[in-house]
Amino acid sequence: MAAASNVTEIIFLGLSQSQHVQKVIFVVFLLMYTAIVLGNGLIVVTVMASKGLSSPMYFFLSYLSFVEVCYCSVTAPKLIFDSLFKRKVISLQGCITQIFFLHFFGGTEIFLLTVMAYDRYVAICKPLHYVTIMNRRVCGLLVGAAWSGGLLHSAGQTFLIFQLPFCGPNIINHYFCDVHPVLKLACSDTFLISLLVIINGGSISVISFAVLLVSYVVILRSLRSHTAEGRHRARSTCASHLAVVGLFFIPCSFVYMRPCITLPVDKVVAVFYTVVTPLLNPVIYSFRNTEVKNAMRRLVGRKVTWEEK
Repeated sequence: MAAASNVTEIIFLGLSQSQHVQKVIFVVFLLMYTAIVLGNGLIVVTVMASKGLSSPMYFFLSYLSFVEVCYCSVTAPKLIFDSLFKRKVISLQGCITQIFFLHFFGGTEIFLLTVMAYDRYVAICKPLHYVTIMNRRVCGLLVGAAWSGGLLHSAGQTFLIFQLPFCGPNIINHYFCDVHPVLKLACSDTFLISLLVIINGGSISVISFAVLLVSYVVILRSLRSHTAEGRHRARSTCASHLAVVGLFFIPCSFVYMRPCITLPVDKVVAVFYTVVTPLLNPVIYSFRNTEVKNAMRRLVGRKVTWEEK
């Protein structure tokens, strides 16, 4: 068991060993994390406060934005804090906890993106039955299923890691704890556990990505019978979703859908799915959306009016 290990703390090498580069990392990632919290937080507040954004698409978007903030918060604050110090350390229990929440929110995001693809499929391919199929109860169940799927995935990954003894060394060439770097620190045979880790993470990625692709192929084929304006709106919505899917799934697939080996480039790739995707989510999904922008203006207008009173 991990509790019986000789190792009590993990040392990160971080994104860079250079003190000058670490100062740049501190400033850049602090600004990016602030933008992620404010941008995604604004989407959540706007959807909750605006009666005009009551459709299932915006309901799912608000949850996706919330998950993005939580997902980024698992790694970014620690990276920002560690960039101020030469020695970057985390306890073994903290490391395992970080793995749990990283895969919990990451798995939930994957399932939410799949749910959002299903929502677009129903809206575009079965518009007359959309309100009946995607009622509030169904939407709530789909969101609950996404959270439950993320929890089961994360519990599986964490349980596998928790079985391993760690005797040293305790240095990870990364800026956060993840299954592949931590597996390299185990002082026992990890072949079977590595295989189970790949099956757990890889199967979710492959199945979800396949469902997403099939959904959008069906959607694009069905657009032939729509008006020009309808095709334009549907393609715009689908393009936004596919952009987020690509930004998240491609880096994740590179890291998790391969044998449990670590590469120096993994740190850079991880920045894309833990920081860049949450940063671009508000821009891709919402700030290009006229309804969301108008709702944000009304929300800000109400706040200004209330302050003047």
